[in-house]
Amino acid sequence: MAEPLDRYDAELTTPDMVILELDATDKLDATSQLAERLYAAGRISDLQGFLQHVNAREHQLATGLPGGVGLPHARSELVSQTSIAVGITKYGRSLDFGAADGPATVILLIATPASSFSDHLEVLATLARSLSKESFRESLRRAYDREVIAELINSSLVFFDH
Repeated sequence: MAEPLDRYDAELTTPDMVILELDATDKLDATSQLAERLYAAGRISDLQGFLQHVNAREHQLATGLPGGVGLPHARSELVSQTSIAVGITKYGRSLDFGAADGPATVILLIATPASSFSDHLEVLATLARSLSKESFRESLRRAYDREVIAELINSSLVFFDH
């Protein structure tokens, strides 16, 4: 059974789910590397099955956001709790997630239990609002510290004004 999301105690990501200097060949490779972190953390039960859900979602509509952000995501019965794996690409590298303004250097893979439709929408909407701010994107890019990046992501859900 999926754990309900408590926005004031949400550990959406941990330092172990952050990849600094992500070196991926394309968005599928990046998504796979990030999903491996979720699997290792016990947040998803079947790596290949979850990747199929993410890739199916990616084929429906591009998940690139303006400002160099990739936001692949999926709701799945293979997810035990709402989670986010974060990748900051290696300097000089970027990945095409279909955004009109170009490729991504910040990638956030969002995994949500299939039963948690409202949590999925809330996390997506809140992160999209935070990521629309250049200062937030730059904070993620410049952190170079997995703990700081995890804290930025976790606090963005708690402190964002609705």
